[in-house]
Amino acid sequence: MANLSKLKRRNTLGDPPRLDEASQNLQAPEIAPMVTAPAALPRVEAVPVRKPVGEQQDDTPQLRDAPYRIDGRSLRRTGRTLQLATRVSWEFDNKLRRIAQRDGLKLVEVLERALDAYEAARKQVVAS
Repeated sequence: MANLSKLKRRNTLGDPPRLDEASQNLQAPEIAPMVTAPAALPRVEAVPVRKPVGEQQDDTPQLRDAPYRIDGRSLRRTGRTLQLATRVSWEFDNKLRRIAQRDGLKLVEVLERALDAYEAARKQVVAS
């Protein structure tokens, strides 16, 4: 029969602290003190300004009459929500990344431009 006594978990934490050494948090008040905002600063809601549907949407947040802190995520927001994953060769990946770095574009922007160029070239071939 197998000896399973070695698998038994031993107490690795040591003895528990004595009651006089334990934390006294049970005697602390249950309600934390309420902190109020200073009355001098009015609370203003940030309202994004949207352009009409037919116009080009600008991805940078624009706000009117409101203090707004722009974080890095809002600056990188592109409106793209669908993930596309594919396998490519090392050469293709290196070339794509070099082009994106050289032109200051995101990888997806380089691929979008490549798709547009492919469709334009295809239209020329079909038209001739």
